[in-house]
Amino acid sequence: MTHDHDLVLRPSAAQTEAALNPPPGRNGGDLVVETLSGLGATTVFGLPGQHALGMFDALRRSSLQYVGLRVENNAGFAADAYGRITGEAAPLLLSTGPGALTSLAALQEAAAASAPVLAISSQIPTAGLGGGRHGYLHELPDQQASFRGVVKSVHTVRTQSQIPSALAAAWESALTAPHGPVWVEIPQDVLLAETSLPMVTPMDATPEDVVPRPELTALAAHLLSSAARPAIIAGGGVVRADASGKLRRLAERLNAPVVTTFGGKGAFPWNHPLSLQSWLEDRHTTDLLEDADVLLVVGSGLGELSSNYHTFKPRGRVIQIEADVGKLESNHPALGIHADARLALSALLETVDERPDPTAPERVRTLLARVGERIAAQELTLEQDVLASVRRALPDGSPSFWDMTILAYWAWSAFDPRRPNTMHSAQGAGGLGYGFPAALGAAAADPTRPVLAVSGDGGALYSIAELATAKQYGLDVTWLIVDDGGYGILREYMTDAFGQATATELARPDYVALAESFGVPGIRTSPGTLEADLSKALATPGPTVVLLPAVLRMFAPTHLDG
Repeated sequence: MTHDHDLVLRPSAAQTEAALNPPPGRNGGDLVVETLSGLGATTVFGLPGQHALGMFDALRRSSLQYVGLRVENNAGFAADAYGRITGEAAPLLLSTGPGALTSLAALQEAAAASAPVLAISSQIPTAGLGGGRHGYLHELPDQQASFRGVVKSVHTVRTQSQIPSALAAAWESALTAPHGPVWVEIPQDVLLAETSLPMVTPMDATPEDVVPRPELTALAAHLLSSAARPAIIAGGGVVRADASGKLRRLAERLNAPVVTTFGGKGAFPWNHPLSLQSWLEDRHTTDLLEDADVLLVVGSGLGELSSNYHTFKPRGRVIQIEADVGKLESNHPALGIHADARLALSALLETVDERPDPTAPERVRTLLARVGERIAAQELTLEQDVLASVRRALPDGSPSFWDMTILAYWAWSAFDPRRPNTMHSAQGAGGLGYGFPAALGAAAADPTRPVLAVSGDGGALYSIAELATAKQYGLDVTWLIVDDGGYGILREYMTDAFGQATATELARPDYVALAESFGVPGIRTSPGTLEADLSKALATPGPTVVLLPAVLRMFAPTHLDG
């Protein structure tokens, strides 16, 4: 009897000949790039270092496109954005010790945002592994320990024959829902040694789907069908699973209002009659969600920002669909369904009943009107006008990447992304410096459309070196820098808390002149000319810096009320 697991594919005569006579002059680095190509990678990001030179030497013998950034953390942000835009694992090539450690903040953001990044680092020579103090350059007693609490999985290679399998396992881990960053480290001598192993052929590392349990989706469908006041919170898992169409059909069948989290921007049409948009930092929205007798949460862990700073206290039954099993019921008791959002929504659509409710659109209109009145009472016309100018200037379908800056905080709640998977920010981990290098990664992923980056002057100084990268590769990124002379949001926080701000004011350069020194056009704009200047920059191929000197204010929070 022949069993399926006994079957093996017999190599062709050509494959046998290639295996017996591999090309000369290859090293362990070639096994790395051949494996990446075999897994389907086309673009890699990174920064060379002494221990990693074997990988970088091999790049010139491969068809992989290399985008080299100036700081490892920025290279990580670029890989993060590439993974978000394409849904593919983005290879990130790094060196040992300081080079590797500098990427940690970017990998934390990728983990928080579920961006698939395949970080591949060199290591000190094999003889130095094991925690001894040998005095090698960049030596750490346990390099992988620094990453174990950040990434999804850690893989250490000790011989050349382990390289293809380790990279395939890491690739599969990065793309298993929930997506995320993974870490592979390979010793310097393994990368540099000549290899006689055959060239790596294409391989399949497709992860298995996270399928919902049918008894759970059956119960969820029953609860939603019989609900009096259902509502839906749509998170980033909906966008990553490409499930926005299924979410819309489910919401329309149930007549359930939908609010999107900041990470789930674009998961539901902004101007749909059932759209509560993204006003999660508003007590009116929190009240409506608390009043739902059945609340469906799809692709969100209901963390700090998604729960209006944990002031949200649901009174009805919660159904939570989440691919990250660790997030199920981590903040609220729920009917937890461990599943990919697309598959779970498909299952619900098969069994949920039509639920007429002519009052739902009116409840949505009433809530949005109350939000509008609250904002209007705070005299924030400048901020709303600036955000509206950005929206009008940005072509539909063009992605935007927002740093941690006041205009981005406005955008989380008030910006219409118009399409799924086009608006991204660093709100997962909240680190500075994300916007511009991430936009570079998106431009490398899709050079057919312009990309917008938005930073404050504080965040801009984290990534100013990447103007050289943008110029070198001709990446079509327009960088809007809002210059308020400091860390604007921290200035507000400290003033509110202590009556005055400390350590928030910054001496800064002339950003227009600085951009021009890199060979990048610079434009100084104003709120009145922003739309025209930004439109022109976005329509001009290649990188451009648009500088807006302006002090913006945040709308008042509601989570502190009482």
